[in-house]
Amino acid sequence: MRSDARRRREALLLAARESFSRSGYLVPLEEIAERAGVSRATLYRRFPDRMALVLAIFDEELEQTRVWLAKGLTLKEVVSTIALESAPTFLLYSRLAADMPLVGPNLVAFERLGERFRAMLEPYVRRAYEDRALRREFGAKEVMLCIRMIGGVLTAHMSQAEMRAVADEAVAVLFDGLSPKTD
Repeated sequence: MRSDARRRREALLLAARESFSRSGYLVPLEEIAERAGVSRATLYRRFPDRMALVLAIFDEELEQTRVWLAKGLTLKEVVSTIALESAPTFLLYSRLAADMPLVGPNLVAFERLGERFRAMLEPYVRRAYEDRALRREFGAKEVMLCIRMIGGVLTAHMSQAEMRAVADEAVAVLFDGLSPKTD
């Protein structure tokens, strides 16, 4: 992709993320194009409909998660890092259910994103089994649920320090329940 095309795409995704966060998913797409400093034609050429734009935001977030996961963290650190770094995305995801029902091809596309995320977590889950940090009846699917649960208690009005404290406490509580019990 040419650098100017990449910049326009990034500007559109940033504008969409901000607009969706502020006004919900039903914000006029023209407002997003204006905020990004591009024409409506440019927006529609890159993203044929609103859901394509939404999916691109979540796909971009998943790619950023891949970067965080490349740092060789423990499963607890992965859960905490993803929950904290993705807090704005969790808020967007929560709004999605209220504004735009996921059915048909859109649901399938979101399920594919979820499968990619699950696959990214699998190596950490296996290592957690080996380190006896996770009971074997829990897998990547349950870890994803934990991340969503933690993301659900982080709010936009919290400071970074407050979010860190809440995430750390939630991770400690969740992993106490997920860890193997020794007698």
